[in-house]
Amino acid sequence: MSGDIIESIKENVIQGRVTRDDEGIDEGMVGQPGVTELIKEALASGVGVSDIINRGLTASMTVVGQKFENEEYYIPDMLASAEAVGAAMELLEPYMAQSGIKPKGKILIATVKGDLHDIGKNIVSILLRGTGYLVKDLGNDVETKDIVEAVREEKPDFLGLSALLTSTMVNMEATIKALAENGLRNKVKIIIGGAPVSEEYAESIGADGYGADGFHAISVIEALNSGDSVAS
Repeated sequence: MSGDIIESIKENVIQGRVTRDDEGIDEGMVGQPGVTELIKEALASGVGVSDIINRGLTASMTVVGQKFENEEYYIPDMLASAEAVGAAMELLEPYMAQSGIKPKGKILIATVKGDLHDIGKNIVSILLRGTGYLVKDLGNDVETKDIVEAVREEKPDFLGLSALLTSTMVNMEATIKALAENGLRNKVKIIIGGAPVSEEYAESIGADGYGADGFHAISVIEALNSGDSVAS
């Protein structure tokens, strides 16, 4: 029973179906339970939260990542699946504490000052939550001083910085310098991402890693979290 419902959750995440009203990528799925209905059914049936997350959500996004890499899926497809994971995590988070499930780590994420773009950041946030991290999204156009203060108060393991403009990516370096000036740089691992940035830029400003897309960002954070070297 638990295996069947977890497979259904996995399939509906891959299809990007949040509720029974959603169409999905394949035809003929409208009216069938979506991710939120299936999550509720799984919890009512006593399926473990860790099983739902690991075998359902994380496993499904691994498949989505492979499809995206193989160009079978495009950004709207990936976004639909990410939204399904986000809806699932909203339902599961109260049960995680009750089940004694500890997050893999705490992550702050923000789009830097002057930049209003947040689609990529939002996808990364959802994917990280579905992978088992506690994520606090500071929003977009975030002042450097506010990021520094958030790191001081929240004491995260990781800080993710996003920028989509060449004119705002310089604020990533400004943020890292501000953290150093406040004695916080060595207390948090910093990963950057966004269209104009690169592995070389990450190294040049002293970041700990660079995520080319949401799935790559997860692999970088997982490597840093385990103490492994980060592959470019």
